[in-house]
Amino acid sequence: MTVLPSQTPGSDTTGPESGGLKTGTPAPGRPTADTPTTGGPRPTEPGLTGARTTAGDPAPGGSGAGVDGDGAGGPSVVRDVGAGGESGGVSRRFLARAALGTAVLSIAGSLLGLVRDQSLARLFGAGSDTDAFLVAWTVPEIAATLLIEDGLAIALIPAFSMALARRARGVPGDPVRELVRATLPRLCLALAAVTALVAAGAPYLVRALAPGLPDPRLAVDCTRLTALSLLAFGFAGYCSAALRAHRRFFAPAAIYVAYNTGIVATMFLLGGEWGVRAAAVGVAVGGCLMVAVQLPSLWRQLASRTPAPAPATGPAAEERPVRLALIATVLLFALCRQSQVLVERFLASSLPAGSISHLNYAQKVAQIPMTLSLMVCTVTFPVVARALADGDTRRARARVERDLVLASCVVLAGMCAVIACAPQMIELLFQRGAFTAADTAATANVMRVYALGLLGQTLVGALVRCYFSAGRPSWYPLGVMAAGIVVTSLIGAATVSRWGVAGIAAANALGITVTAVLLLTGLRAARHGDPAGVSIGVREVLGRLSRPVLASVLAVAAGVFAASRFESPVAALAAGCPAVAAVFVPLALSVPVARRSVSASASALRSVRTVTRRLTHGRSR
Repeated sequence: MTVLPSQTPGSDTTGPESGGLKTGTPAPGRPTADTPTTGGPRPTEPGLTGARTTAGDPAPGGSGAGVDGDGAGGPSVVRDVGAGGESGGVSRRFLARAALGTAVLSIAGSLLGLVRDQSLARLFGAGSDTDAFLVAWTVPEIAATLLIEDGLAIALIPAFSMALARRARGVPGDPVRELVRATLPRLCLALAAVTALVAAGAPYLVRALAPGLPDPRLAVDCTRLTALSLLAFGFAGYCSAALRAHRRFFAPAAIYVAYNTGIVATMFLLGGEWGVRAAAVGVAVGGCLMVAVQLPSLWRQLASRTPAPAPATGPAAEERPVRLALIATVLLFALCRQSQVLVERFLASSLPAGSISHLNYAQKVAQIPMTLSLMVCTVTFPVVARALADGDTRRARARVERDLVLASCVVLAGMCAVIACAPQMIELLFQRGAFTAADTAATANVMRVYALGLLGQTLVGALVRCYFSAGRPSWYPLGVMAAGIVVTSLIGAATVSRWGVAGIAAANALGITVTAVLLLTGLRAARHGDPAGVSIGVREVLGRLSRPVLASVLAVAAGVFAASRFESPVAALAAGCPAVAAVFVPLALSVPVARRSVSASASALRSVRTVTRRLTHGRSR
């Protein structure tokens, strides 16, 4: 792998201020951005990634790689280009811009998700009809985790990264297209069969998910309608994985904007005639829109010209086809993780009507900070997978440690705001129409308890990528996730009769925290001989998380005090959230950075500053 100036493994190629190349005299024997590497001239791959030879100047024949690479002006990316034109390294500026684009669209999707939940609450309230739909919605929720978020993405991004690395080395043919031909038809056939099976077995599925429903017929109808989304979700997840491996993040980040738009529009168009069944139809419509927003971009990538074979400049990358064992471990892990929702709804189905709805609304709001924190890992996971495909384990490890600290800081800040201002958030978002003040109080109480597990949720989402980023199967994550589910089930069953939905939320938080601790502990073993995945410095990461955790305790106290001074929910939020930020940010980010080292804390702090600049710059336009 050719190393550009100031681009040692785990470091960045751009300065924090200029956004371009670091200036200065290159080290002896190292090429500059304008100097041909030892492998000859810096070739490009027309029409695929728009590789750049110098900061800001598109290579001849390239399209100019942006966040999505679809013609928009892209960032000035200095790439680690080897023979064949594919790149292994990316600049901090590219990651910051990709994270900004993903953040904007993720926030838009989350806001539309809130509009969706508000519409559901306003049109149908928090009664038995909404409970029936939410039981049916369990199917697409599990499918989204398996096929879009934690399942196919974790399995396919390393596979596509390896195919791109082999293409860059001039392997005859096109490894990327061969991978698509070998996997996509089989996936579509399997998903079509599962869709038919779920629709046919809907009565038995509803009985297993929520045996306490007094009248399951509405839930059965909604389950059959939402089953239509399974095929669309699978194709959407496949497109997302392929595009992210190509470092195209715009279209994958837009899928939940399209999804929630479809649900909201369908509810208002058909809700008066079809009742809550309209929401189930909207899920299927939204799934089709997920595919529609990604298909043009993916088609451009696959239809681009195959690069001409070029001589390799280093050892050939090991070919690792997508094996059944890898897909099985990833999908079973994702299914086991999503079974937390099954446990919650199973236990809540025996409680008074509306309990499932209160859990759902609380989760949807509380999970927004987790979604925003994991967008960092969403952007950098293809970078980690490509670094491992290129054999650069040092760069992969540094990237993962940095992401863990940054994602934890983001989710802890959001958790503090959720706990401090839960009643005001729920009142402002949902208390209208059929959603009463009693529903607000019950949902807010559940949300505060549920938020205690957000750090564990984020760590699980980030850490599991360490085990599968090398494209190899690992059964350890499945085992520890199963242990967490056992904890959730036992504690939930023991507390539901006394504490109701609050006991279920507490069991969820404790179970996912146990899983996060076990996953983190397992990486210590990986560091001492297990070649699969990425190993990290566990003690170093824990040491750097101690300050944000302590800061969150103080920030919650400040937020509760400030919010309680006002009766109006708007005024309480306007006081409570800034109070949380005023306490949390200085304490959490006051990590010593005097010594110039490659520590994760210093890197995380620089990443926060870079993304903050981009966000500020984007708002000023």
